[in-house]
Amino acid sequence: MSIIRLSALAAGLAAAFAFPPAAAEVGVTIESAKPGPVISKYVYGQFAEHLGAGVYGGLWVGPESAIPNTRGWRNDVVAALKALLVPVVRWPGGCFADQYHWRDGIGARAGRPVRINTNWGGVDESNAVGTHEFFELVEQIGADAYVNGNLGSGTVQEMAEWVEYLTAGGNSSLAALRASNGHPAPYKVAFFGVGNEAWGCGGNMPVEQYAREYSRYASFLHPAPGSAMQFIAAGGHDDDTSWTDYLSSRVRGRLDGVSFHYYTSPGPDRNGKYGATGFDEDRWIWTLQQTQRMEGFISANVAKLDQHDKQNKLAFVVDEWGTWYDAEEGSRSGFLVQQNSLRDAVVAALNFNIFHAHAERVRMTSIAQMVNVLQAMIRTDGASMVLTPTYHAFKMYVPFQDASSVPVRLANNPSYAFGGVSMPAVSASAARGKDGKLYLALVNTNPREAAEVAVDVDGASAASASGTVLTAGAMDAHNTFAAPDVVKPAPFAATARGGKLAMKLPAKSIVVVAVQAATP
Repeated sequence: MSIIRLSALAAGLAAAFAFPPAAAEVGVTIESAKPGPVISKYVYGQFAEHLGAGVYGGLWVGPESAIPNTRGWRNDVVAALKALLVPVVRWPGGCFADQYHWRDGIGARAGRPVRINTNWGGVDESNAVGTHEFFELVEQIGADAYVNGNLGSGTVQEMAEWVEYLTAGGNSSLAALRASNGHPAPYKVAFFGVGNEAWGCGGNMPVEQYAREYSRYASFLHPAPGSAMQFIAAGGHDDDTSWTDYLSSRVRGRLDGVSFHYYTSPGPDRNGKYGATGFDEDRWIWTLQQTQRMEGFISANVAKLDQHDKQNKLAFVVDEWGTWYDAEEGSRSGFLVQQNSLRDAVVAALNFNIFHAHAERVRMTSIAQMVNVLQAMIRTDGASMVLTPTYHAFKMYVPFQDASSVPVRLANNPSYAFGGVSMPAVSASAARGKDGKLYLALVNTNPREAAEVAVDVDGASAASASGTVLTAGAMDAHNTFAAPDVVKPAPFAATARGGKLAMKLPAKSIVVVAVQAATP
C-alpha cells in the first residue's frame, strides 16, 4: 500500500471520528387505505372531582364573586375548556362520589347542608355545586355529562331516584321537583357510573361482592324512555385484570362498560420524592416508561372482554389516568396540587397514541383532573389562570376526536435508553379526521436527541405536512402565572423528498400535523 493511500485512509478515518454518521431515519408508513375503528371523542374526557380547588375556586366562584363568571362558573376557565372541545366531564368523583348524597346539592344554595369532605383534606363541603350547577357547567363548555353515583355509602333507592330526577318527564314527582328547582326538561346524561373504586375507597369490596351489588343496583336503575344513558361498572386498576374478567362474565342487568384506573408515577428519587419539577433524566425516563405500561394493562383487560363479550358491546373505560407526584410544597394536605411540565404533556401524548391503538374497546377516558388537581389542564390562583403543557397536548390532538384510526408501521425505530431503562424513541398514531384530512401524531421521547423521520403514505405520494410542535429547552419546563408561555405550541411544517416527508422531531417533543398527499 502506498504512502498516499495510507494518508488518504488516515484522513478518512479521522473524518469519520470527527463527523459521526447521521442517525438513520425512522420509517413511518401510514396505511391510509386501511381505516380502522373510530377514535371516540370521549377518549379526550375530563374529570372534575370535589377535591381541593378542582371545583371550588378553580371552576366555581359563585354568582356573587368579583371574578367574572356566568351563573357562578368563572368565564376564563370555561372559555379555555370550550376551546379544548371537552367532550365529557366526570363528576362528582372519584372517591368523593361514594360519600356524596345528591339531595344535599339541590334546592336553594343557602339552605343546603354542609358536610365534611373526609376523603380530601377534611374540609367543609358546602354543596354549593350540585346537580343543577354541574349541568350548567357542561352546557357552558359544550360537553356531555358522566355522573358517578354513590354505591359505597348510599342506597339503591337513593341512586334510582337520582336517575329518575335526572331523566324523568311526565307526572313523576321527581321530575316536578327538578322543575321546581329550575330545570323542567330532563337532563341528558351520556354515562352513569355505579360506584367508584369499590376495591378501595368505594367500599373495600372483593370483586365478587361488587358484582352482586352492581347487579342489584342495576335492577332498579331505569332511565326514562329515550335516554341514551350508558352504565359503567367500577372496575380494576393497574395490572389487576380480575375485575374486568369477573364483571364482564358475571354481572346481571344492563352493563355498557367497565372502568379502569392507572396513575403514572416515576418512583421516588434519592430524597424519597416524586417531584413534579426539578427532576433529572433518570426520573424523566422512568416516568415515560411507567406510563407505557398502560399499553400492556389495556391489552390484558381487552383480552378478558374479548373472551366474554364476543359482540364487542362493552367499552373499556379508563376514567382515571394521568401523573401523580408529590404535592406542591406549601399546598394544603389532601388537595393534590402539583406543577405540570413538558414531561406531563409527553405522558399525555403517549397515552393518546395507546388509546387510539385500542379504539375498538377504549371508547371513553377521563384524565385526572381538569383544574388545579393532579395532571390538570388549567391552574388558577385567585383571578389568575394559566394553561398547562397538558392543556396544549389535548388541544393539539383535537383532530383525532371521532376520527377513523389508520394503521401506522414504524421501521428502524431506535431505543431511547438511560440508566438501564429503555423504551422506543418514537411513538406514532394516524387517523382520518372528520374533515377528511389525514392526521399524524408523533412523540420523540428522547430529551437529548432529535429524531429524523421519513413518512410514507401507502398508495399516495406525500407532498407536505403542517401543524404544530410542542417542546421546550428543559425537561421540567412549565408555565407559571408570571411566565404563562414557556411551553406552548409552535408552527411546524415539513416537505416531501421523493414522495416521502422528511421530518425532524426536536428532542422531547410532540408533533401533530395534517399530511397532504396525492395519488401518484
